[in-house]
Amino acid sequence: MENVLIHYQNVELSREENIILQDVTFQQHRGEFLYVIGKVGSGKSTLLKTLYCEKPIDKGSAFIFDYNLRKMKSKQIPLLRRKIGVVFQDFQLLMDRPVNSNLEFVLKATGWKGKDTIKDRIKEVLNQVGMGNKGYKMPHELSGGEQQRIVIARALLNSPEIILADEPTGNLDLESGNKIVQLLHDICDNGTAVIMTTHNYQLVQNFPAKVKKCENGKLFDCEL
Repeated sequence: MENVLIHYQNVELSREENIILQDVTFQQHRGEFLYVIGKVGSGKSTLLKTLYCEKPIDKGSAFIFDYNLRKMKSKQIPLLRRKIGVVFQDFQLLMDRPVNSNLEFVLKATGWKGKDTIKDRIKEVLNQVGMGNKGYKMPHELSGGEQQRIVIARALLNSPEIILADEPTGNLDLESGNKIVQLLHDICDNGTAVIMTTHNYQLVQNFPAKVKKCENGKLFDCEL
């Protein structure tokens, strides 16, 4: 079981008292790439939000790492979130400061100390996502694809064991979207588990991996 990072058994998820997903059972292993596909509103984002304690779990058994998500104490949540990198569709970058300062803000907020240590880590993650020469740029000076690379760099700062990517190509053109998915696969090949939600089935076919589908209140294995 040491390679199992996530274990959900008969989990039920609701939104405003409406059941969104029920009997959700799945495991995510270290270094595994998983697509969660389905229409808008089918429960994909809600599922991801339960993994970083943005949404509660109503029923069932849910573990991530050694944390029991049904019994999480508020003081444990920041510790859990440091082991998870989150990539949002709408970037959520701080638009009033350059890229380096965006990343520095996250490192300081998660307890990093020392100017040189912080500077070196920022350089590492920017190089990892192919943005090593863009640290001085303001977010609005970057294309959508470049902004999403910065978001992925931000998600990598604390060397997470899992990256959750919620429709990471939703605001990008086809070429930029393909490059972002390739980058996420490269990160996964280096040992980080990735769960990516999408309703773009073409991307899934271009970059094959394990697929689960949200439909009619259920999560099930799927082949495209």
